[in-house]
Amino acid sequence: MSQKADVLFVDDDPAMRQSVEQFLRLAGFNLTAIDSGADALARLSANFPGILVTDLKMPGMTGAQLLDEALVIDPELPVVVITGHGDVETAVEMMRRGAYDFIEKPFDPVRFSEILTRAAEKRRLVLDNRRLRRAVSDGSLAGRILGTSRAAQTLRDAVAEIAATDVSVVLLGETGVGKDLVARAIHETSRRAAGNFVAINCAAIPETMVESELFGHEQGAFTGAVRARTGKIEHADGGTLFLDEVESMPLAMQAKLLRALQDHEVERLGSNRTVSVDLRTISATKSDLFQAGRAGTFRSDLFYRLAVVELRIPPLRERKDDLLLLFDHFVARAAHAHDREPRPLTDAVAANLLAHDWPGNVRELRNAAERFALGFASSAAIGGVASPSDELTNPTLAQRVEAFERSVIERSLAEAKGSIADVMAALQVPRRTLNEKMARHGLSRPRPDGVDRQDSAD
Repeated sequence: MSQKADVLFVDDDPAMRQSVEQFLRLAGFNLTAIDSGADALARLSANFPGILVTDLKMPGMTGAQLLDEALVIDPELPVVVITGHGDVETAVEMMRRGAYDFIEKPFDPVRFSEILTRAAEKRRLVLDNRRLRRAVSDGSLAGRILGTSRAAQTLRDAVAEIAATDVSVVLLGETGVGKDLVARAIHETSRRAAGNFVAINCAAIPETMVESELFGHEQGAFTGAVRARTGKIEHADGGTLFLDEVESMPLAMQAKLLRALQDHEVERLGSNRTVSVDLRTISATKSDLFQAGRAGTFRSDLFYRLAVVELRIPPLRERKDDLLLLFDHFVARAAHAHDREPRPLTDAVAANLLAHDWPGNVRELRNAAERFALGFASSAAIGGVASPSDELTNPTLAQRVEAFERSVIERSLAEAKGSIADVMAALQVPRRTLNEKMARHGLSRPRPDGVDRQDSAD
């Protein structure tokens, strides 16, 4: 077992409790041995992390009564019943009433340990699945992967299914679609959430340093290795190893990574000792690794090891229904981070957002939203897009008038260097009218130092 399982053992015989306690602790279990069913019930709850083992014949509350009461507290709690020799009929009755398994006295310690190991694994899976269902129902994934489109919901459903397993995953998608965000969502809603999420950008590590980064090294293993260092793979033990831009990993290192993943162990540079590791891999790529394997630029055997499941992350242009929601979210976050009031999302801004193809995907959108929140981009240039009249194929007269009015006010604000009084005089409009038009067009008053203010003419 990768971690010790909890066992609540109930028997009124002190000698039996002592004997069982000795060999179960040696077998790697966390054992709590008590002498009564009433004491056991006081320790149980729906979140009890372990299993219950009870003798059948005890004074006061019998093992059968304890079984019934325990399953009321949690119907999915594994309960193992210890019966007397030859009492098969009673054992079958206990199984019918919900016992996980039974074992006859005198029992073989090895078989007893095997039964408890299986029961503990079942309990872990039950609790993990409950936690995952809570995470989904609480909106945890909805809070990580934003959007109301069918594409967003399909992605959330896929992440929830993958997180409930322990398979290796390859995330395929264009630059900026949020592969790292999806990888973290899988990790944080999986049973490995308590472990480390170790991210490696395979394209950013110099080829001469890749082996040391992945596998670690001992002191003196090479020039400059003044102290021992744990590698990324070893650091991810019990958690998730995220290999970003995995297609960039050198072929020689791919072979060593494959062996480490197959053998579940690593060997630091300069060491002859292997270290066991238990981790999940999530890889991210913008390339087709299968085709790269056929072309000889990526090892096919490593691809099959990494890509038990492939998940495509859709680009932003396929999620246009989510675009305004995402932009508004990023604007609000940037405004909060910089202690600003969020600027309103005007029709002109929305038109430009929806007209743009967003080749940089969510990363580009987040950048545009932050510039907009800080007043460094106007509605006519948001996202690097031209004005609405330039973007729309057949702009209406009203749209042309709106664009012209916005450009006149923006130019007057710049010429007046932020003086609202000068703008009012130049355009011959009252203050309230100017305020309303600036708000509608998403314009802000520039400071004398050239930095736009977040407020309008107020």
